[in-house]
Amino acid sequence: MTAYEVAVRARAELGEGPTWDAAAGRLIWVDILSCRVHTYDPVSGRRTVRTTEQHVGAAKPRAGGGLVLNLRDGVGLVDPDGTFRMLHHDPVPGRRGNDAAVAPDGSLWAGTMRYDEAPGGGTLVRLTGDGTAETVLSGVAVSNGTGWSPDGRLMYYVDSPTRRIDVFDFDGERITGRRPLARIEEGAGFPDGLTVDADGCVWVALWDGAAVRRYTPDGTLDRVLPLPVRRPTACAFGGPGLTDLYITTARTGLRAPHPLSGSLLVVRDAGRGLPSPAFAG
Repeated sequence: MTAYEVAVRARAELGEGPTWDAAAGRLIWVDILSCRVHTYDPVSGRRTVRTTEQHVGAAKPRAGGGLVLNLRDGVGLVDPDGTFRMLHHDPVPGRRGNDAAVAPDGSLWAGTMRYDEAPGGGTLVRLTGDGTAETVLSGVAVSNGTGWSPDGRLMYYVDSPTRRIDVFDFDGERITGRRPLARIEEGAGFPDGLTVDADGCVWVALWDGAAVRRYTPDGTLDRVLPLPVRRPTACAFGGPGLTDLYITTARTGLRAPHPLSGSLLVVRDAGRGLPSPAFAG
């Protein structure tokens, strides 16, 4: 079993989207189904919780302070004073926001999915700081992990039911040349959230797989971190040196969840992450 620690003992229904906010020295993560945005300062131990009026798929820091939220009905902004406003309103019955990521240019790539996970019901949308939205992928089932290579020339992406991590060429705004980087074998779970480290390797959480895996840039599996929880959901490097791997977990849908299901876990000195860009809006 991996040498993990419990960063935050919690009972999140669907913990997701860990993101290191370097400016504030804290980790941001969400509990999607409980409509909560959490923060955690590993130095002081200080925690905060903000409740949203809708299911919240992801929360990312903004360049000027505050947060951008991927919500059920679109994308919203929380200003530094706590004021909330919608940036992009796009309600679709039966659909919600899921994972999201900020690209090197500061745009938000926000995924959606249907509550029933119907194939083709989700999308991946690129939003610029002024709220301009462009659908870059349609026909998605469960839009999940998204990340970029250290040189910014590749984008990695997960549509969970495909059991693949895909890679695209990225020109700074657009993606082309979709192809598989790695396939998750039957019985090993489904790929969920991901992060890319300073070596260009892709770390992915395996829903129903009780593990986090690392794949090299050529798609070779070179590390496996077994975990006690059945449903790890996402991972991200954090801490002052970006060396600690934080892992969100879920308890939703489990008859007898492990006592740590829903907690925020951390694996110390797992590697070295990349700084997370802040949303330009």
